Parts: sequence; C-alpha cells; structure tokens
Amino acid sequence: MTKEPVTPTIERVYGALIGQAVGDALGAPTEGLTRAQIIERYGWVSDFVDDDPAGTDDTEYAVLTARLMLAHGERLTPDQVGAAWTEQLVGQEGGFFGGGFSEMTAINNLRAGLKPPVTGSDNHEMWSDGAAMRIAPVGILCAGDPREAARLAAIDAQVSHARDGLYCAQVIAAAVAAAMTTESWQDVVEAGLSAAPADSWTARSIRRAVEIGRSHTDLPAALDELYERISIFHYPFADVGPEATALAMGVFAAARGEYVQAVLGGTNVGRDADTIAAMAGAMAGALHGSEAVPEAWRQRINVVRGHCIRATAGTDLAELARDLHTALLRKDNAG
Repeated sequence: MTKEPVTPTIERVYGALIGQAVGDALGAPTEGLTRAQIIERYGWVSDFVDDDPAGTDDTEYAVLTARLMLAHGERLTPDQVGAAWTEQLVGQEGGFFGGGFSEMTAINNLRAGLKPPVTGSDNHEMWSDGAAMRIAPVGILCAGDPREAARLAAIDAQVSHARDGLYCAQVIAAAVAAAMTTESWQDVVEAGLSAAPADSWTARSIRRAVEIGRSHTDLPAALDELYERISIFHYPFADVGPEATALAMGVFAAARGEYVQAVLGGTNVGRDADTIAAMAGAMAGALHGSEAVPEAWRQRINVVRGHCIRATAGTDLAELARDLHTALLRKDNAG
C-alpha cells in the first residue's frame, strides 16, 4: 500500500540536482563503451575514474532548465524557452564541448529565425535523450504532481525535440516529481510510465526494461540483460531517447531505487552512460535526498564547470537547490 505523500525537503531538491550531476560525471568516462569494454578496462566502476571529474552537457542544460523554471514556473511557454536558449546559447562563441546533435540543431534553427516547436520538430535528432537528460528541475518544482511535470516538460522539450524525444522528457520529469514526495521506488516507476503514451516506442521500451530490472537481484546480471535486450545496436550512436530512458528506468528498478546502485548501474551499462546515470541519479536522489549521495562525490561535483554552456560556469548546485526549494515553498503557500 502506498504511503501518504511526504513534504518535499531541501534535501530532496538538492538530492535530485546533485544526484543527476554526480551520475553524469561518473558515467562520462564510460559513455560510448560496450559492457565488454567497460569490464575489460575497469572491471566494475565504483568511483570516479578521472582525477578531475566533472558533469557534462547533461548537467549544464539542466542548470539552464532550472533557471527557466525559476523565472517562469508553471507559466512557462515555448516562446520563453526559445528566448532563453537564444540569449544563453545562440550568441555563445566556442564552447559546446560534448554538446548533443539535437541541441546543436535546435540552436542553429533558432539562429536561422525558427521558433519552438519547429526548432524541435525540424530536427533530425528530435528523438534523442537530450531533453530527458535536462528535465529533472521541472520535476522538482512540480513535486507531487507528475501530470503537471509532464505538461511543463513538453513545453521545455519542444525547443529541441518532438514525438518520442519529448515523451522521454515527460517520463523523467513525472518520475522525479513523484520521487520528491514518495518513499516508494515503484511509485516513481509508475509515474514515469504513466507520462508516455501507452503505445509509444518510449513506453514499450520502458516497460520491457523495468520488467528486466525487477526480475534481477544481482545488478551486474541485470545490466547484462538490459544491455543486450534494450540497446539499439543497428544505429551508430547511443543517444536514442527511448533506449537511454528505458535503460535508466531499468537500472533504477534493478537498484530498487537506491542511489549508489542506480548511478553505478547507469555508469557500468555503457551506451550513453553519462545520461543514463544522470537520469537514474536524479530519480534516486529525489527519492532519498542528498545524504544518499556520498559526501566525497558531492564535494567534487557541486560547482558546474561550463565546458558546454559557458553561462553555467561557476553555478553552485547547493545554492541552486536552495533557490528551487524557496520557489517550491512559495508555490505551495500560494496554492
């Protein structure tokens, strides 16, 4: 029986933000590797493997989304998203290290004078995981309301995605919204699944992945089956939204929602590992709070580097979490 909703605390807000960023940084070195390559090179990745770990574009686009939500909240419109991307990204010279195809195409579309949703639908990678990777702040500010999180996620995602790329963003936003006010990892999974059209590529992939995750008690064995049955090997890149989102949900289920297991699962499954670990980390961090993220990991990743989006450089995720929590309390009091 599902327990009564809990109050979304600052620990859960920060847990979602830092949980995503740490997952992103842990998974960055294994991005694009196969399960076999990871095992051969590392055995089992259980900590940062770089001397100077940092989040990637996943974390920096999430910061941009958080700022949008702080500025506009539930009144967010596609035009406001397009305006923010134009201001923060179109005029940037250089940078964009590790930036995804879907985002770069959207930026070029904005530069050419197009506006959302055309910037997302006229995009050869509209189905990528680029919207899902950045969407956790929407779930944070919609704590306890997965349906509203899915609505706002669609508005944010339209700048760079359409169809299944948009559905994947809705799944992660709804899952994080549920995680903010529940103690049940199963509630998180169900909220995410409910956000995608039942007959969509996204929903079918997630259902299959969650079934795999639930069937295992041994995490490496779960990763082996997830990798073989969910990965889309005939496509040359690993950033397909329904694949990465399904792997994140499958890993989250295999970890039973536990933070460290979830992000290490995302890291060790390979494929788009940074994004998979980031999405799993956002859900698990929101579910258990920032204390579930080892302090040594938090300290190393808390300040954003701005390697991809220069306007995010120096962002303190703990401070951003406080701003989001204040906005969430203000919203609840107004309601």
